[in-house]
Amino acid sequence: MSNRIINHGFTSFILVVWMGINIFLFVWFYFFYDLGEQFYYTRHLLGSALAWARAPAAVLNFNCLLILLPVCRNLLSLIRGSFMCCGRTVRKQLDKNISFHKLVAYMIGLMTAVHMIAHLLNVEWYNNSRRGNYDGLSTALSNLADTTNTTYLNPIRTLAISAQQTPTYFVFTTIAGLTGIIITLALIIIITSSMEVIRRSYFEVFWYTHHLFIIFYAGLVFHGAGRIVRSQQTTVPPHNTTLCKDRFEEWGRIPECPIPQFAGGFPQTWMWVIGPMILYICERLLRFIRYTQTVTYRKIVIRPSKVLELQLVKDGFKMDVGQYVFLNCPAISQLEWHPFTMTSAPEEDFFSIHIRSAGDWTDKLIGMLEHLPEGAQGPKMGVDGPFGTASEDVFDYEVAMLVGAGIGVTPFASILKSIWYKFKDSDPKLHTRKIYFYWLCRETHAFEWFADLLQVLEKEMEERGMGNFLTYKLYLTGWDQSHATHAMVHFDKETDVVTGLKQKTQYGRPNWDKEFEEVRKENPTSVVGTFLCGPQVLAKVLEKKCAKYSDVDPRKTKFYFNKENF
Repeated sequence: MSNRIINHGFTSFILVVWMGINIFLFVWFYFFYDLGEQFYYTRHLLGSALAWARAPAAVLNFNCLLILLPVCRNLLSLIRGSFMCCGRTVRKQLDKNISFHKLVAYMIGLMTAVHMIAHLLNVEWYNNSRRGNYDGLSTALSNLADTTNTTYLNPIRTLAISAQQTPTYFVFTTIAGLTGIIITLALIIIITSSMEVIRRSYFEVFWYTHHLFIIFYAGLVFHGAGRIVRSQQTTVPPHNTTLCKDRFEEWGRIPECPIPQFAGGFPQTWMWVIGPMILYICERLLRFIRYTQTVTYRKIVIRPSKVLELQLVKDGFKMDVGQYVFLNCPAISQLEWHPFTMTSAPEEDFFSIHIRSAGDWTDKLIGMLEHLPEGAQGPKMGVDGPFGTASEDVFDYEVAMLVGAGIGVTPFASILKSIWYKFKDSDPKLHTRKIYFYWLCRETHAFEWFADLLQVLEKEMEERGMGNFLTYKLYLTGWDQSHATHAMVHFDKETDVVTGLKQKTQYGRPNWDKEFEEVRKENPTSVVGTFLCGPQVLAKVLEKKCAKYSDVDPRKTKFYFNKENF
């Protein structure tokens, strides 16, 4: 439990606060509508479904306020920069923005279902009351109409349509009903197309359907304008429900029981969402401005492993280690933006990215650049960013464990390059004293573009007498018999047959218990930052190991887990 608190304490606190606010809003508004005197006659028509419809609406307002904020990338980068003076625990929460975005979306989906079911029941009960299927009071309340002296309570005003068709007619001809259908359909499409299997295999479907949020928010703003739920208004003389509920035939005839007056509540949803909507519009405007800025190609390299290296130049572009950018190629799609971690160092006068063939968009881009004449500029490229990630904090730790899987090595390429420049320039601000680097790949070709950098680092560390500063281990997780035989024959060579490095490539996967135990023994009093850019399965393993091998004693080794999220 203590180790879990070290790694997840603040995250759990934020989730408890968020859930607490949701519960408070639900309970408060539930009892507001279930016990409020002004809703006595409304409850008589609808029963507890009134409170069950309105309480989720309050929770929906709160979460619709929140859901846009985690995807305002520029806002998060600004906050991250403002919190550089704060502890790493606070900044780590910003790296979980997508997870929080999903969590809020689940809450919106759940509350929408409850809200919708309750209102479907409300429409049915409104219809039955209007047709006199219930008691005399329900009939009297439903017969009230908008005149010079009266106001209606039951929004179903016509009896010209059959009882079976009235609910459908009401839903499709009122502002609340029509916008409710639009909102619900948009939300269903957004949520279903966001499933992992669709997002990974058909990213374009996910990307385009996610923009239905524009329709969702437009419908949300106008949804309350229908003012379907109405409450009793104060009259002179006052209408006492306790006295008059059983004397509805005398309403307006005796001074003690004037005809009750009703009005719909003022729409409030727009007040909840207007702030985040303005922030998001500013976000998109900033992205558009960045999109219009010219980007030139400095170098285009296509590696044998179908990895595309782009070196790009953009005026005024400044980056930090481990950051990422979003790329847009109008020749492929005007709307699609895809995230890529930069592999260059802040000290370089360009920024580079490595793109693996992993879908329609990347395949089309690689295909276009493969056939370019040497020295030619590629297609127009829009760049949005850079944006901060967990890897930015790597130099805040005295000891760092970097774990990359496949193309997930990209943020660590930036870090290791920056380290090389810092050593070259004898940067006194470099406080990190030890780095452990692990790279897991399925095929040998994946190592080739990164091996050159490691060779330079090997040589640099040896010349400076700091051979122990960087410990790196490369793991090949996929191989055939011929490769294994070749490796065995050349086992005695000083350099590795795969990478040409002095550190030999290992076959299989790391024994993480052994690795963490070794790091803990070598650094008995250090704070170790564990950084991963790789699959979720590996993230769960490393997260558990960080908790397992962190010591409760503040004077001993502690592991903090950090993962790249896009």
